[in-house]
Amino acid sequence: MEKEIVCKFCNQCFRRHDYRIENKKKYRKGIGPSFCSRNCYDGFIKKEINKQTELSCENCKSDVIRKQSHLKRSKSGNVFCSRSCAAIYNNTHKTTGNRRSKMEVWIEEELKKKYDFEIVFNSKEVINSELDIYIPSLKLAFELNGIFHYEAIYGEEKLKSVINNDNRKFQACLENKIELCIIDASGSKKFKPERDKKYLDIINDVISKRRGLVEKRPIS
Repeated sequence: MEKEIVCKFCNQCFRRHDYRIENKKKYRKGIGPSFCSRNCYDGFIKKEINKQTELSCENCKSDVIRKQSHLKRSKSGNVFCSRSCAAIYNNTHKTTGNRRSKMEVWIEEELKKKYDFEIVFNSKEVINSELDIYIPSLKLAFELNGIFHYEAIYGEEKLKSVINNDNRKFQACLENKIELCIIDASGSKKFKPERDKKYLDIINDVISKRRGLVEKRPIS
């Protein structure tokens, strides 16, 4: 006995025998005989995959339209309107790791191997603000400023905040008679020792000159 069914994709009526309906329910995991042809079935699946949903950006709450297929690929389930918003949110809600770059860690290791005097890394104790590198015996500090210190990657307000903090840090070093050497490392997009060695060379050169000046000072 046949039954009349409406195709879920093209909305055309078609007929199926009862036994075929039961077989399709059994072997297609409950999908049932809802399509008049394989083309209609494939067309329906493609339409579902490309179906768009309106959501809100997890960071700025602006409207975001995404395909269902894109949402399924998101491990966190969060949706963002831009890479900038994603970076801000992930940086703010990060629960593991630290803010130090691979280059900073590498430079620390190289300096520790080269010098036997005290070098302090990422300390806030000296000026109540973090210094990337500080050498107490030379009253010398270094800041490795990445792209976020010069461009509004996280927005104009965030850039202004970073610049103000940099200015306060520089003033605090002056007040504590610390020579602060600011190194523009914004050109380092992806760390590679052979390419970023130039920043380490700058640090070593400044240390060498500073040590020479300190040694030449008369004993008072």
